[in-house]
Amino acid sequence: AELALQAAARGVPVLHVPGRALDALCRGRPHQGVCLEAAPLPFQSLRDAEEPQLGDGQSGARRMLWLVLEHIQDPMNLGALLRSAYFLGVDRVVATHSNSCPLTPTVSKASAGAMEVFDVYSTDDLQGFLKAKSAEGWEVVGTVSRPEDVEGVPVISCSEFQWDKPLVVVIGSEGEGLSLETQLQCQRMLAIPPGRALHPGIDSLNVSVAAGILLHSICSQKQRHGD
Repeated sequence: AELALQAAARGVPVLHVPGRALDALCRGRPHQGVCLEAAPLPFQSLRDAEEPQLGDGQSGARRMLWLVLEHIQDPMNLGALLRSAYFLGVDRVVATHSNSCPLTPTVSKASAGAMEVFDVYSTDDLQGFLKAKSAEGWEVVGTVSRPEDVEGVPVISCSEFQWDKPLVVVIGSEGEGLSLETQLQCQRMLAIPPGRALHPGIDSLNVSVAAGILLHSICSQKQRHGD
């Protein structure tokens, strides 16, 4: 009833329908008794990501943090990643346009609404984008679950990482992690050290959980330094 009143106050038509109609609209996914029909939400142009936004401020210019997602395909993971990035203070999120999950209703729900207030940008040339950020003086760091899989790029624990310049954190896909081409654009790779000897079949974290741990480890440095 409260939602219906809020909708009416904003000029949004309200239809009362049987539960099965909502089930059909939501394709069987949970809906808590309400569904809003809205236009699709597209990725934003990466050109617009370079423009300052409200809340960036001068003090944040030196310590900007962008999260880049390479080929994240599960909508629940993408939603959880956006929710964590928004909560922890990430400035921009950039996703690869191809071979990635689009911004669907499932992503929006999994993000707990963060997708509606936090623009997501996309790129068709991830390696070119990372190379350009490096040339601008940003540090580009990748993430890895198994350090032994990385060649040619230093791997450190996320707890050892010192954030002292604008930063791009790149997260890889659920199954494959970062592509070799993307790894080679990274100056360092960050890993989360496990708390025990791991069974070979359970040797990594869910991508959204890993990203939350890594981002908190990094963002807590900003809180400690007060900028």
